[in-house]
Amino acid sequence: MNYTLLFLNLGGGEIIIVLLVILLFFGSKKIPELARGLGRGMREFKDATSGVQREIEQSMKDVPTKPKINKRPEAPDNSKAQES
Repeated sequence: MNYTLLFLNLGGGEIIIVLLVILLFFGSKKIPELARGLGRGMREFKDATSGVQREIEQSMKDVPTKPKINKRPEAPDNSKAQES
């Protein structure tokens, strides 16, 4: 079975070549720093998207509903008129 990476249709050999080129280009000391920066960026992006999603859900909960209309008017308070 031929396992290929769906992104750009890369196989195992091509991925190894790309990783070796990255290792040669950046060096072994820079790669962990790059990975940490990439991880932080992904975390910030995830936090931002979840924050936007929370705001949307909260705004949907805050939508005012129609007030209930009392169909029968209240009877006037005649107790004050009778006391006079």
